[in-house]
Amino acid sequence: MTGVTGVTGVATQRVPLRSLLFVPGSRTDWLPKAESAGADAAILDLEDAVPEDGKAAAREAVAGAVTADQVTAGTPGPMRLLVRINALDRATGWQGADDLRAVARPGLYGIVLPKVSGPEDVTTADRLLAWCEREHGLPEGHFALLPLLETARGLREAYAIGRAAARIAHLGAVTAPGGDVERAIGYRWSPEGEETRELRARALLDARAANRPHPVAGLWADVADLAGLRRFAEQNRALGYEGMAVIHPSHVPVVNEVFAPDAEELARCGRLIAAVERAQAEGAGAVLFEGRMVDEAMAATARRTLARHGGG
Repeated sequence: MTGVTGVTGVATQRVPLRSLLFVPGSRTDWLPKAESAGADAAILDLEDAVPEDGKAAAREAVAGAVTADQVTAGTPGPMRLLVRINALDRATGWQGADDLRAVARPGLYGIVLPKVSGPEDVTTADRLLAWCEREHGLPEGHFALLPLLETARGLREAYAIGRAAARIAHLGAVTAPGGDVERAIGYRWSPEGEETRELRARALLDARAANRPHPVAGLWADVADLAGLRRFAEQNRALGYEGMAVIHPSHVPVVNEVFAPDAEELARCGRLIAAVERAQAEGAGAVLFEGRMVDEAMAATARRTLARHGGG
């Protein structure tokens, strides 16, 4: 877990989320399927997945689902619930503010904020969430905030966005064929992801520099192409992301596997730590381990891996 103190405010400890499965806000009855698939988190979507004439009913349904989940929301293990609200702007009649107040209650892990263009959008959401926390008697920073970098300015200002509120977690670049980011930037999406690799890497660097915990990327739109999904997930993992947003339950096991070390990797971490500690006890700073030179920096990385994945 990671506790964060940022420029403004404090935040509850956050955990890595390997898979964040989008679920239409109008289909809260699909949540058991999301949990059965093994998703670390479900994102109940009140924005793109719900037609305009169904948004009020979906908001009510999502609020009910969050309330029903409040007993387990803060404990290790259960699937976390997030809600993607509508944008916080006049163009939507401040519909997002109505969404936020309706769903920000004890069973909620966090809010997914769409169409973020700059730190001012985060500041607005942060203040509204703080008000909801006080209203429900929750500690400051209880709700996580996941800003979606879906505009050119938002991607350009990812670092400032990340520093705008301590409650921000899981910040990263979410790209998809034909989506908001492709329209904003103008690239031509390909399954190989070369046209967005630099964009995703830069957003990740900004998230790390802003000290935002557990960045996530996404997403893979082809439901049936699990091999392509695995390649894209492995590319994101290689860049340094810790999880991915996904759109179908069949994607969850693949992504979970990619973003979690296997038994041999965990065992190797244990062996590496032991080798470095033996060398240190003998007065050496580095040691040859399984054909490679390792030292305290590598041991620290191994300890973090074990701590995050239940091995230490």
